[in-house]
Amino acid sequence: MLMPKRVKRRRVMRGRMTGVATRGNTLAYGTYGIIATEPCWIKSNQIEAARVALTRYIKRTGKVWIKIFPDKPVTKKAAGSRMGSGKGNPEFWVAVVKPGRILFEIEGVSEEVAKEALRLAGRKLPCKVKFVKKDVAVEVDAVEGGEKNEE
Repeated sequence: MLMPKRVKRRRVMRGRMTGVATRGNTLAYGTYGIIATEPCWIKSNQIEAARVALTRYIKRTGKVWIKIFPDKPVTKKAAGSRMGSGKGNPEFWVAVVKPGRILFEIEGVSEEVAKEALRLAGRKLPCKVKFVKKDVAVEVDAVEGGEKNEE
């Protein structure tokens, strides 16, 4: 499972998930991807389950990018412990996801295969996701018709 090698602080505050993602909100590597439509914490084992479902469906063809990383520790107090006596020990790691964040990207497969594979991966995640694809813009070559002749 994913987790940081080392961290500055062992226990962190819970924080807030207000607003939309300003970073990681565009397809950077792949042609297709899934985007979060609501805020959530995604555990490291949920990311791994989604990755396994995705790679199994595409039968290890193409390429997959995981765009989130669980770098926030979540603590829990022991069952049956009394109130007070400090904060609990870290139990698992989560990735903080805001709406608009790209979670997974995929390339090298057809659109139908990518759509189904990413749908299966999205079922393993605790938030609603949406399928997105990169807009392929047709660029006009400057030599062909971009130049103007002045007379």
